[in-house]
Amino acid sequence: MTDERTPASIDTTTPHSARVWNYWLGGKDNYQADREVGEQVRRVYPGIVDVARHSRAFLGRAVRHLAGEAGITQFLDLGTGLPTVDNTHEVAQRVNPACKIVYVDNDPLVLVHARALLSSTPEGVCDYVDADVRDPAYILREAARTLDFTRPIALMMLGILGNVWDDAEATAIRDHLVAALPPGSHLALEDGTNAVDPEAAAEAEKTRAEAGDPYKLRTPQQIAAYFDGLRLLEPGVVSVSRWRPEETLWGLPDEVTAFCGVAVKP
Repeated sequence: MTDERTPASIDTTTPHSARVWNYWLGGKDNYQADREVGEQVRRVYPGIVDVARHSRAFLGRAVRHLAGEAGITQFLDLGTGLPTVDNTHEVAQRVNPACKIVYVDNDPLVLVHARALLSSTPEGVCDYVDADVRDPAYILREAARTLDFTRPIALMMLGILGNVWDDAEATAIRDHLVAALPPGSHLALEDGTNAVDPEAAAEAEKTRAEAGDPYKLRTPQQIAAYFDGLRLLEPGVVSVSRWRPEETLWGLPDEVTAFCGVAVKP
């Protein structure tokens, strides 16, 4: 990406998690600083690319379930990241063209690509909120311009709470957002853990922190605690690669370090 196309508000010298993730997914919306961090992490933890791809595949399976079997027509997607193939609105509106989606992110580069994210079906709606996950009150207020909080909403928190280093703050953010949802709403959440190859995962966590892109790994038990008070859907809290995977001749895919779940609010 050339400097002529780079808005002044984008700091290309500091890595950003959305752009590092884009690099692992094979995207092109990233800068040298992001690629350097991405390569440093991949050297100490080669499985990170599989984590990124399995996490993306989980998004598709979860959204198809939510928009289909669960009948959800409203989505609040936090930590949108940069647009790739099969974003939340594309998957949801393929199932039900009337779905409404609000994306939330705080990366200026994501904002640059907002038009791609806002390409909704005529029957549905897409909107974008420029906000930090640490300000849930603002997120809810802005999302209410598009979403009806008297009707069920799917709250998507995929790979976002790892950016909040403090455990209590991460839980408080989750609690604030879930409390605002009406009964019948769903929470789809995934985040990185240290459950698979913990030594390499710890080294990757250290590498990202030292490079200026801190991301906290939590235990599967901590991920499960984010679903307290909700009814977990089968198969519960599992590796993203094993949440209702498509059947293949080779059986279940290997576990990766990101764990996930989908739950309904009673």
